[in-house]
Amino acid sequence: MKAGEVVGLAGLMGAGRTELAMSIFGRSYGQKIKGTILINGKEVHIKSVKDAIDNKLAYVSEDRKNYGLVLIKDIKWNMTLSAMRNFFSQKGVLNENDEILAAEDYKKRINIKSNSINQTVGSLSGGNQQKVVLAKWMLTQPDVLILDEPTRGIDVGAKYEIYCVINDLAKAGKAVIVISSEMQEVIGTCDRVYVINEGRIAGELNREEVSQERIMKCIMADNGKEA
Repeated sequence: MKAGEVVGLAGLMGAGRTELAMSIFGRSYGQKIKGTILINGKEVHIKSVKDAIDNKLAYVSEDRKNYGLVLIKDIKWNMTLSAMRNFFSQKGVLNENDEILAAEDYKKRINIKSNSINQTVGSLSGGNQQKVVLAKWMLTQPDVLILDEPTRGIDVGAKYEIYCVINDLAKAGKAVIVISSEMQEVIGTCDRVYVINEGRIAGELNREEVSQERIMKCIMADNGKEA
């Protein structure tokens, strides 16, 4: 994929989209993983989440409550957690002033509705929790951002705001991968779509080609090959 492009991974539940993303992001899933990862034309070796962050790769999990957030902690702590080692500390000493300024900036930038950055994340609505997860990974300044079910379980207003964030990331030259079970979401947000079926790439569709019918045809054709 190219910088500034939004690429979708479409498919039915259980197709292997999340497993693929987690395998790329720090080998968080699977053992016998093969393949080459190229970022900015250079091969990178990612064997842990730390390696992924250092190589400017980020992953927003589909399960924000279990894998994206520490619900008993505040917004600031959650936002800066992944970026703390590289951006907010030096020789093990935390720069709390920079941490506060960054958290306040992103709270305003992506419109997180809360009393303050010291509010407990568990007390926020689902949409605002999802924005905190997005900010957490945006603060690591990634070149490639994988968003797994970025609008699951949130209201229409928050969905629109997250779509705006995706567009802004693409305009800023980031490469964004969107995994979604909502085909209309994939169709509406992505420049190009890969259809995943049974852990395989069943087809590739550009913006002009992509539709719900074509996605299903790719899946059915792949199932036919397997038979």
